[in-house]
Amino acid sequence: MEDRTLAALGLDVVPREHPLEYPGAWPRESGLLDGDRMLPLDRWAFEDRVPVISIGSNACPGQLRHKLTGAGITTPLPMVRARVTGVGIGVSAHVSLMGYVSNSPVATPGRVSELFVLWLDARQLTVIDASEGVPLPHGNFRRAWLPAPDVRVELPDGSTLPGAYAYVSTGAPRTHPGQRPLLTNLLATLPRLRDLFGTTPEEFTARARADRELCQKGSRLFAEEGLVTTGGLERYVTPPGGAEQGAPSDLPRT
Repeated sequence: MEDRTLAALGLDVVPREHPLEYPGAWPRESGLLDGDRMLPLDRWAFEDRVPVISIGSNACPGQLRHKLTGAGITTPLPMVRARVTGVGIGVSAHVSLMGYVSNSPVATPGRVSELFVLWLDARQLTVIDASEGVPLPHGNFRRAWLPAPDVRVELPDGSTLPGAYAYVSTGAPRTHPGQRPLLTNLLATLPRLRDLFGTTPEEFTARARADRELCQKGSRLFAEEGLVTTGGLERYVTPPGGAEQGAPSDLPRT
């Protein structure tokens, strides 16, 4: 019998514990995250769950397991590899308390990206929302509904979704080449960033982890250095507590 554990599949890395591994290992194909295992899926859409496009570590099974089990949630989570037109991967203009600089979705009209769609139940959605800062007035991300045809989400059987959620940040300085090369480049080109976080990626993550004030200084520095640009998806973001335009009313909500 094939060993379907995350460790055997090389999917057990947790970027929250190893920041330089961000965004972690993504699966090669769709699957059902069930505890410590990735199992095959027998369908691609789940009407009683919420579709969320994953841009960063939310496509990493090890990270998802860490987030959910930490909240006492063990229910299975379907992860479907989809062809997404109109959304690509950029960089969020903030320093995370986890010690890394996160991915952020950016508008890429006409361009196709291979991304994962998470199908979250109501409790799972609450946990992932909280991990992205959605409930906070000044959180770094907002969950936004990206409607078709602006964004096309094609599932493995060729069917498409009427839209999907994504966690949208307020700015994206550049494309994301991976955590270590990104931090190496930022530290090499921004002397003020070196003053705050040191000269190497290892120093950066060690200083940033759980130091809220320092992370806020780093985030402000991105803006002061003129690195913050719009990601093109801001128009889909609604104020905290507001209803996403075009989002189905029968989806489970937090």
